[in-house]
Amino acid sequence: MCGIVGIVESDLERPVSADQLHRMVRTLVHRGPDDEGSITLPGVGLAMRRLSIVDLSGGQQPFSNESGDMHVVGNGEIYNHREIRAELEAHGHVFRSHSDIEVLVHGYEQWGSGILSRLRGMFAMALWDGRTRTLLAARDPAGEKPLYWTVTSQGLRLASELKALLVCSDVSRDLDPESLDQFLTYEYIIAPRTILADVHKLPPGSMLTYRDGVARVDRYWDASNVPMREWSENEAVDALRGCMRQAVVRQMMADVPLGAFLSGGIDSSTLVAFMSEASAQPINTFSMGFDDGSYNELAFAREVATAFGTKHRERTVTPDLVPLFDKLVVHLCEPFADVSMFPTYMVSTLAREHVAVALSGDGGDELFGGYDSYEAQALSARLGGFGDMVMPALAAVASTLPPTEKKKGLVNKVKRFTAGATSAPSDLGHYRWMVYLSTEGKRRLYADGLRERLNAHDVYAPVRDALGRFSQDDVLNRQLYADLSLYLADDILVKVDRMSMATSLETRAPFLDRDVMELAFSMPAHLKIRDGERKWVLKRAMRGILPDAILTRKKEGFSIPMKNWLRRELAPLMQTLLAPDRLRARGLFNPDEVRRLMDDHIAGRENHAHTLFPLMVFERWAEEHLR
Repeated sequence: MCGIVGIVESDLERPVSADQLHRMVRTLVHRGPDDEGSITLPGVGLAMRRLSIVDLSGGQQPFSNESGDMHVVGNGEIYNHREIRAELEAHGHVFRSHSDIEVLVHGYEQWGSGILSRLRGMFAMALWDGRTRTLLAARDPAGEKPLYWTVTSQGLRLASELKALLVCSDVSRDLDPESLDQFLTYEYIIAPRTILADVHKLPPGSMLTYRDGVARVDRYWDASNVPMREWSENEAVDALRGCMRQAVVRQMMADVPLGAFLSGGIDSSTLVAFMSEASAQPINTFSMGFDDGSYNELAFAREVATAFGTKHRERTVTPDLVPLFDKLVVHLCEPFADVSMFPTYMVSTLAREHVAVALSGDGGDELFGGYDSYEAQALSARLGGFGDMVMPALAAVASTLPPTEKKKGLVNKVKRFTAGATSAPSDLGHYRWMVYLSTEGKRRLYADGLRERLNAHDVYAPVRDALGRFSQDDVLNRQLYADLSLYLADDILVKVDRMSMATSLETRAPFLDRDVMELAFSMPAHLKIRDGERKWVLKRAMRGILPDAILTRKKEGFSIPMKNWLRRELAPLMQTLLAPDRLRARGLFNPDEVRRLMDDHIAGRENHAHTLFPLMVFERWAEEHLR
């Protein structure tokens, strides 16, 4: 696991500043505390920070080919590197290390960009081909590892995190109002956008080429291209069990101690079961709990830990988040408001005390139908025209009910369902329940100047595009594809990468193994949700392996009681960050509307946490990075 940076000057005769390259890569020490490497060539510079996981003594980067005209830096792990290495050695390639990343430079030399389709792993890479004077950069199919890039008047700059690009004086810090609108709508920013107008995220499963001053982005993998097939139930169950077992085993590749995040849900429990099966030693497992009982899942995690004899460790998240808020928001590349970043950081901190690698269950929901939004959309479809007639009235009634402090509960579910059904366009389908700020809410919140700049902006276009790209006639798989492409890539995986890397912990997600993803998207909807039971095929695959209580429990989600804490412990911080004078100086939001939202929230009349917390995040982030 590493952090990488790269510079390609538009004029290749212009020397790269070694000092600038060094200052860029030094912003990524947290991603790679063990080692630093760089190479400068005429017009080109590559550098990296290394977290040593494989080939601890010999895996220093950059790697070069035998003739010295190709060079690569990479972040992540290539789990099938031994098989690729053997094939390359048979073609006559000579390796200097046992590192998994070295296969990238020799593989590119042998197959060009076709090497990307052979990889099974999580990665972001940057490779300079001196023969064609081309820079190739790429991200893994799911987007586990990040890559930011921009083309300035001076040339191409790229890095694992946005903060490394901000070292460069030629990189503009101009805010992108459309990205800000995305952030307040979804709580994250969707690739290729970033919060800065001229900086881009490379989307998952994509490659960037830069040659003769021209940048081009192409996709090399897309789940929408996976052909669907008919499966017998037993065949599907057996195939999934075998594929997941293989993915877990190959992601246990490491020369350092490893463990697993364990929530007690079916996804993380599946990983622990197969890890325990493959290991001669007890697996290290890590969990976070809460004093608030409706948010606390530690009992389920303990049950799984006991069943598989793991070395289990756990901690409790408290409302004392003021110092952590400042630390994490400043650390983030760009505004991000998924509140589960706090327990993710905390469980990563706990795990890093004992291991250098942790497996996580991310991706299971997006592949096999785990979210409430699928159920909400199914209910809405069953109501049909009747629902369209009565839902506005129900939403109006529900809005008068004060929210409860529970994580979910009947009142909160009714309020969320009716609000989602009425506050976003119906053609978004299930994504209506993943939108947090309505058009009417923006009209009241945004200052006149921001509203005017967004007149022609369709904030829902990325969702419609994702839903439209999936051409097969399977409604659920279309929804899953949208979530894999958007919510997983730009929320879940961003959270896990940034928070784990903040502690120098590598995380891996076996559900996002390319073979597992392709198997999942070959399966039709009836194998994933059946008679209201979510993750049907995964539960059948794990029957007899996981405890029955884990297979039958309802999904809770990894969240924290932020709505409650903003009324009490975090209210002073909120009131400071969103004070009228600060908002007027920023000039983006209506101070009177923000005050109304805070007053209603603190009084318990309404839950505005999904608006107030993102506003807090943006204000603190902007204060630090837009100076």
